[in-house]
Amino acid sequence: MTESTAHPAGNVNLHATPYGTLPPASPMPSRKPMSLPRLLEMRTRGEKITMITAYDATFAAVADAAGIESILVGDSLGMVCQGLHTTVGVTLEHMRYHTEMVSRGLRRAQATAWLIGDMPFGSYQESKEQAIRSAAVLMEAGAHMVKLEGGGWTTETVHFLVERGIPVCAHLGLTPQTVHSLGGYRVQGKTQASADLLKKEAHALQDAGASMLVLEMVPAPLSRELTEELTHCATIGIGAGKGTAGQVLVMHDMLGLNLGKNPKFV
Repeated sequence: MTESTAHPAGNVNLHATPYGTLPPASPMPSRKPMSLPRLLEMRTRGEKITMITAYDATFAAVADAAGIESILVGDSLGMVCQGLHTTVGVTLEHMRYHTEMVSRGLRRAQATAWLIGDMPFGSYQESKEQAIRSAAVLMEAGAHMVKLEGGGWTTETVHFLVERGIPVCAHLGLTPQTVHSLGGYRVQGKTQASADLLKKEAHALQDAGASMLVLEMVPAPLSRELTEELTHCATIGIGAGKGTAGQVLVMHDMLGLNLGKNPKFV
């Protein structure tokens, strides 16, 4: 009788690494590390960009090994991991911790995915100086880019960060950090006036230097139109139709591991 079949639990690998320890290397063929120029080249060629959230080392390594181009350490961790009702309670220290965990996971896998760290509520609204201090915390934790929510009022901050070498992903449409003022999780840009404003803000953010733009819960025709117009910025949709340059999902939503109903667009 072999060592594994003698085990009370049956055919068990007694030499498996403990506590879900990550393997030393990915079994998949290696690929070049993703970079911002490569992501923008994909956008130009019409190749869809894949993005998914991760909050720990294991999920990050799995996503990287699967060939995902970009991983977002989202402040959605407040709702997914912490049980909060909104993302407002997530702090910069929370984001630093989880960004560091995800970065470690990538290093244990192929270390090829582009890593984006969310700027949480209250970490950049006060001033440009506050924003760069907060962004530096996430970059030092392993992020390659930071993401911040907001329209025209964020353009100066975006420009300030980009000028100092910090790549920025903007976020328009439904911005979860301002869900209270939006009146809930609703589609944005449905009226002509709101659509015109969203378009104006998107162009302003591109002009300020944003290289990527998340469009959340925006009508598909509007997101498609913006994708065609923004030639120097890759649009990433979530609940915004199929016409964007890429798509992002919360991993737990994709896997059905959540505390409520899955969004319709998953």
